[in-house]
Amino acid sequence: MSDKKDVENTSPQTKKGIKQPAKLNPNLANLRRKARKSELSVTDFVEGIQKGDRVRLGQAITLIESTQSNHLAKAQEIIAACLPSSGKSIRIGITGTPGVGKSTFIESFGLHLIQKAKRTAILAIDPSSQVSKGSILGDKTRMAELSQKSEAFIRPSPAGSSLGGVARKTRETIILCEAAGYDTIIVETVGVGQSEVAVHSMVDFFLLLLLPGAGDELQGIKRGVVEMADLLAVNKADGNRLALAKQTRQAYRNALHLFPLKKNKWSPKVLSCSAVERAGMDDIWKTILKFEQQMKESHFFEMNRQEQAKYWFQESIQQQLGQLLHNHPQVKQQLAILEREVATGKKSPFSAAEELIQIFVRES
Repeated sequence: MSDKKDVENTSPQTKKGIKQPAKLNPNLANLRRKARKSELSVTDFVEGIQKGDRVRLGQAITLIESTQSNHLAKAQEIIAACLPSSGKSIRIGITGTPGVGKSTFIESFGLHLIQKAKRTAILAIDPSSQVSKGSILGDKTRMAELSQKSEAFIRPSPAGSSLGGVARKTRETIILCEAAGYDTIIVETVGVGQSEVAVHSMVDFFLLLLLPGAGDELQGIKRGVVEMADLLAVNKADGNRLALAKQTRQAYRNALHLFPLKKNKWSPKVLSCSAVERAGMDDIWKTILKFEQQMKESHFFEMNRQEQAKYWFQESIQQQLGQLLHNHPQVKQQLAILEREVATGKKSPFSAAEELIQIFVRES
C-alpha cells in the first residue's frame, strides 16, 4: 500500500487554483481587429510614396498586381493621386536575346547611374512560361549589389498568363515609381515576341543588347526589333571576344544604313560594352541623354508620351470589354457550344463571334 501511495505522489499533478494557459493567444482577436482598423488608406499610400518610402511603394504595387476588386479599386485611387507627380523621368526599355547578359548589364548600368546621382527603378515585363508557370522573380538575387542600394528599386513582375495584363500593371507601376522620385525607369523585357512591342509602347528610349558574333546573329534578330531600337549595344566586349565584338558592331552599323529613317528623325547608334568589366556604360548614358535632349527640342518626347497614353487607353478598353464579355452568364453558356461549331467547321469564326456579341448586347 505504501509503495502504491509513493507512486501516486510522484506522478505529475495539476494543482488546484492555478489557471492553465490558453492554447491560443487570448489577445489574437483584438490584434486582428486592430490590424483591420490600421489598414492603410489611400492618403497613407500616396504620402508614403511621395516621401520615397520603398515599403509603401512595394505595397501599392502589390495592390496593382492583385486580382481582388477592392484592391484594384484602391490601386486606381492611388494611381490617380500620384499621376500629377509622375512623368518626370527618362523611361528606358531594354531587351536582348537569351544569354546576352541583361541582368548583369542592368546591374552595372544601374550602379553607374547611382554614381551620377540618379535614382533608378528597375521593372520587368515577363509573360512567363505557360508550361512551368515560372517568372523572373530570381532577377533580384542576380542584382545583389544593386538591390542593396537605397537609390535603386527593383520590382520583377509576377507570373501571368496575359502579356497585356502584365504590361498594363508595369505601366501603372511606372507612374508610382516616378511619383516616388525615381528619375530613371528601366523596363526589361524577359519574354520574346510581343513583349518587345509592349515595352516599346511605354518607354522613351529602347535599347537592344547584342552578343558578339555577326552573320547568324545578325540574321537571328527580328527586323522589327532592330527597327524599334534607338541604340544597339554589343555586350560582352571583353577578353578574347573583344575583336569579335568590334566586328559585330561594324556589321550592325552597316546594316542600319539599309533601314528607313525613324519617325523621330533619330539615327540609331551602335556601341559596345562589357557589363562584367563595367565598361562602356558612360557612353551609353551619354547617348541616352543626347537622345532625350534632341527629342525634347523637337517636341517629339511629349508627343510620343501622349500617343502612348492613348494607346494604353484603347488597350484598357479592349481588355475590360473582353472581361465583361467572357464573364457574362449567357455568353459563358453559349461560348463552349460556339467553339465546338467553329472547330468542326459548322460556323465561321467571324459569324460565331458576331452571334456571341449579339447575345451579350441583347442580354445586358
